Amino acid sequence: MDMLKNLPTKTFTSPAGRTVVSQEPGVWADLPAPVQAASAPSIDLEATSTSAHAFELMTDIAPNGAAAIDVTIAWGDGTADTFAAQVATGQTDLRITRHKYGVVGSFDIKVTARDTSHAVDFVNQLRVTTLGAEFTPHAPTRLLDTRLGVGGPLAKVPARSTVALKVAGAGQIPAGASAAVLNVTVTSTTDTGHISVQPSKYLAERATTSNLNYVAGQTVPNLVIATVGADGYVYLFNAGWQPVDLLADVTGYFAPTPASGYKSVPQTRIVDTREGLGAPLGQVPGLTNFDVAVVGRNGVPSGVTAVAINLTVTDPKGDGHLIAYPSGQATPTTSNVNFVGGQTVANAVIVPVGVDGKITIRNGSWNSADVVLDIVGYYTPDSRSALAPVGVPIRILDTRVPSSGRPAGPVPARSYVNLALEGDTTAPDVDGWVLNTTVTNTKGAGFLSVAPDPNFWSNYKDGTAVTPQRPVSSTLNWTADATVPNVAQTPGGKGGIIDFWNQGWEAADLLVDMLGYYQSN
Repeated sequence: MDMLKNLPTKTFTSPAGRTVVSQEPGVWADLPAPVQAASAPSIDLEATSTSAHAFELMTDIAPNGAAAIDVTIAWGDGTADTFAAQVATGQTDLRITRHKYGVVGSFDIKVTARDTSHAVDFVNQLRVTTLGAEFTPHAPTRLLDTRLGVGGPLAKVPARSTVALKVAGAGQIPAGASAAVLNVTVTSTTDTGHISVQPSKYLAERATTSNLNYVAGQTVPNLVIATVGADGYVYLFNAGWQPVDLLADVTGYFAPTPASGYKSVPQTRIVDTREGLGAPLGQVPGLTNFDVAVVGRNGVPSGVTAVAINLTVTDPKGDGHLIAYPSGQATPTTSNVNFVGGQTVANAVIVPVGVDGKITIRNGSWNSADVVLDIVGYYTPDSRSALAPVGVPIRILDTRVPSSGRPAGPVPARSYVNLALEGDTTAPDVDGWVLNTTVTNTKGAGFLSVAPDPNFWSNYKDGTAVTPQRPVSSTLNWTADATVPNVAQTPGGKGGIIDFWNQGWEAADLLVDMLGYYQSN
């Protein structure tokens, strides 16, 4: 399937009534004013986004009776398209013109029609904003902590209730931000539930998807690339039946202005303290830091502003948390991974990079722990791959229910399930997909890997698909009877296919929600 055809778009309109007419001495100008008003030429405009950078512009041009018209579409970026048409009496010229902007942003489209038969010019215009937005890093900052009254009331979020979090205009996030990178954490839990993050209170309280799941006594973080509502807020809904505390830390935002675009890389492990990879061999002592050079690793070039990583703690000797932040800066009062003794927990992180090309990892526990770090992508001013958030997360896979010809049933142990998000193509339109993955109904320990598939979908249909190589990196880890979420940022394979591997020894159910995608065109 081609997922892009089913995703939301943005539409901008300027109705015919906004047309401005200017006239020269001539036949039409000599008509009485009431006659002119009744037959005034007009242009109706509607622009619909078709990708992160592109639009389809519908022009419906109605001249004064039969006329020859010359039309100019000035796109607002210094380029223009022109066409001429002959319009019969009682008819209009209706057509679609496509345009791709080289950068994201807001542009004023001006359509001018010259009625050469009656010496009349008429104009309409509209402002459009690209669906795509580029990334700007933000120093890790706590925007919400209900335990302290930061960003909201000093109180737990009641059961089945919503907290409104001001994002656009908070900290150094501009009013025009379309999405924010938040590490959302739920804590002080006394029952089972989940948290949904949405751009409006109405959507949050009616969401059919979740961003993080929790059980009693658990502290759970998850990365959320949250679409910001028109009012500048995001809304966090506690779908459980008991009150909880919520924390939200920001590390960056997306806005429709040129900044840094995304670049996917094959998920690669660059730190594993169990093996002495990228860090000293042995557990990281409590309350200590270590630096990780990301520039020059796994194809990450100099000049990057942030990296997308998967950060995992394993075999911790006590409760605590990990913090990822730019090297050379003071340790922030935020967290990225929270854990209890003996737990293995992974969380996606988008972390700004220090001027020396490094990030710092701090073990905020009083006890030692092993740390694993996989890099999945980076943000750079040299890329124009912009995020197109879907606004409201869309569930595209739930193995508990049948869908798209796939019967209901968990992903078997040591096996994988795949999703074709684009049609067979050697040049995918999407550079990377942003997916919230959740594993549930687990019967034993295991971990999930997410990777691009080497086949076309047609290979699976005709039985010629080769078995993909089993990945070695993990996206999330689980134990028996757990429900665990984490965000995966991954490219599709050459056919736009993504594989989700159950690396455990027992079957488990998998849920996948679409949060957005990165696109260069």
